[in-house]
Amino acid sequence: MTREEKSQVIQDLTAQLGDTSTIYLADISGLDALTTSNLRRACFKANVKLAVVKNTLLEKAMEASDKDFGELPEVLKGNTSLMISEAGNAPAKVIKEFRKKSDKPLLKGAYVEEAIYVGDDQLDALVNIKSREELIGDIITLLQSPAKNVVSALQSGGGKLSGILKTLSEK
Repeated sequence: MTREEKSQVIQDLTAQLGDTSTIYLADISGLDALTTSNLRRACFKANVKLAVVKNTLLEKAMEASDKDFGELPEVLKGNTSLMISEAGNAPAKVIKEFRKKSDKPLLKGAYVEEAIYVGDDQLDALVNIKSREELIGDIITLLQSPAKNVVSALQSGGGKLSGILKTLSEK
């Protein structure tokens, strides 16, 4: 790879890192071609972009980016795959689901909404992260609940009051 090609790859990676808020680093070494193809299909279905990258180029792209990746450049050893997604927990769900059939991919680290997770033991915590849409739905549900209670109380109270008045007027 020539110096110009490497420079172009670094620029592309820097642009990708700057555009997204969810980045996962995984180790998929040891997977055969069929298993790797299945992993790529699972990532595509979950709207996760999977790419195998050179560690040195990714490290230079992280340095060139305006984001603080903390300890993530330290885990760039061995085979590294970059998983990029819009949803914070989508790559973690893909990894967890895929590991039911295989012992790989291993999670090296993740950068999710400015939080840094290092190590495969963080996978369960990452799966439980709620996406932006899920959080908005939870907030709307919480806001609607008191309003629904007030409306139902007013409706039932109005029915009771009219019933009492009707009974009194008949007597």
